[in-house]
Amino acid sequence: MWGWPVRTVDVAKESGYSVQQVRDLERLGVLPPAARSGNGYRSYTTTHLHALRAYRGLAEAVGPVEARRLLAELRTGTLTEAAAAVDEIHARLARERDETLRAQRALRTIQGEEAVRRGEAVRSGEAVRSGAAVRSGEGVEGVAAVRDQATFRGDDHMTITQLAEALGVRSSTLRFWEDEGLVRPERVTTLRARRYGPEAIGAARVVVALRAGGYGIPAVREIMGALGDLDGLEDARRVLQARLDRIAARSVALLRAGTDLATVVDATPRTPGRPG
Repeated sequence: MWGWPVRTVDVAKESGYSVQQVRDLERLGVLPPAARSGNGYRSYTTTHLHALRAYRGLAEAVGPVEARRLLAELRTGTLTEAAAAVDEIHARLARERDETLRAQRALRTIQGEEAVRRGEAVRSGEAVRSGAAVRSGEGVEGVAAVRDQATFRGDDHMTITQLAEALGVRSSTLRFWEDEGLVRPERVTTLRARRYGPEAIGAARVVVALRAGGYGIPAVREIMGALGDLDGLEDARRVLQARLDRIAARSVALLRAGTDLATVVDATPRTPGRPG
């Protein structure tokens, strides 16, 4: 590697970005302003290279738009604010992972309930073939999943406000999902208020994970409507596992960016009177 400082073309080559991308990222505040030589050419230091690498990791973890905003804030805020911003990304990924795991447990509950229904059908002589799920132990797994779900549900029923808060969505979103047939709450007759039981809570968790995974309402409706079928359950399991894998990849990208982020934060001069 050549001696620092270097030209735009050099830092672009070292970082894997194009010359125009480097200039654009500087213009957007991702990079600190480059010094200018007497002939007007930009002059970049190792700090710029670390910022470019940090941006790459952040963009994979939270998306390019938020990555640009965060890096600009890291260079202008206090040390405490910069550390808090990075900590929040880790916390957000942990919340997304936790919610997806809860959706997986809810899906197992739905699967177990379906297995129990099939078993009852067998005993009544209506569907002998579907009883295989119960005989193979899926019904037992379903009962265990119901108990597991109870541990994070907190109560047998929730109001729309409680469920919205637990899922991190708006009450209007839950009402919209009800209109679309994705989640079916009970109604309290006297007040006509919505009340979400275990089945509706589980379905809502699955819907949250599917939507967060990028699936549109028609696709979510199709998957939720098919949960009673083996293909529908497999589709939902596949989507949730893919989301967990993606969250893991984003977490690793954030870890890779850690050293570069620390270098950017440490290299940023802080405003006098505003210690971290």
